[in-house]
Amino acid sequence: MASTTAPKTAQKSAPRQPVRQAITLELVTALTPTETKAETMSRTFGLEPVDHAGIREHIEEHIVRLANELTDNLNDKAMAIFLQRVVGSFVGGAHGAAVFYRSKQSDSLALNSKLLNDSRDEDRDGVAGFESKAARAAGFAAEMGLQASALFAAAQGAVFAYAHITGDEWKAYEGSQPTGTVDQKATAAKMAALAD
Repeated sequence: MASTTAPKTAQKSAPRQPVRQAITLELVTALTPTETKAETMSRTFGLEPVDHAGIREHIEEHIVRLANELTDNLNDKAMAIFLQRVVGSFVGGAHGAAVFYRSKQSDSLALNSKLLNDSRDEDRDGVAGFESKAARAAGFAAEMGLQASALFAAAQGAVFAYAHITGDEWKAYEGSQPTGTVDQKATAAKMAALAD
């Protein structure tokens, strides 16, 4: 006799979206070398210095000119939304560069530390006339630090332009987070009841 069982329907929960931290100028500031640190890296490694003030000023002027070109075709709200995205791309680009710099800085410190260096031979001098791997890593980290510093100055200029044009302080865009399914809410309520 064949059993007649109803097919089981698997209840699928919505995929969890990772909570993404808003990329603010303050976050980028914390990751980026200061102007003084950038000057020291430039001098120490013989790299072209970053003209922080010049970059900030030129980017601010550029964005103000861009807004002036669009002012007849965009109302205030549309202009603010457009500039929010433009400034967000500057800040996001500076953040990416700063994170990459920090990664290369860590790599360099590890190669130059006898305790952290897994490749013990890498702390030896390079072949005559060539740098060691550790020295090359330090030079590359310095280059990335100066690039991050330049992009941070550009982001600052963009933020200044936003304030100049809109009269408001730029804030990082934060999308609304998904509210979750009924099961997820019920589970969260149960866990909250069990917590101390």
